Amino acid sequence: MASIGREEKLVRENESAYIFATQWHRLENPGMVPLEIVEVQIGTYLGEDDIIRTDDVHHRAAEETK
Repeated sequence: MASIGREEKLVRENESAYIFATQWHRLENPGMVPLEIVEVQIGTYLGEDDIIRTDDVHHRAAEETK
């Protein structure tokens, strides 16, 4: 399940979800089969240091998310 902004979309096998740079988003696997995600970034800046995590259900520390 992909929550992108205020929209929810069920993403099935071999489908994709486009997320704009400024959109809040969350992905989860509601199924029983293990999930593999391929993230593709596009644009002029591809660093990870601009990510802001909110409501991290896994309670990761800041140093774990870099």
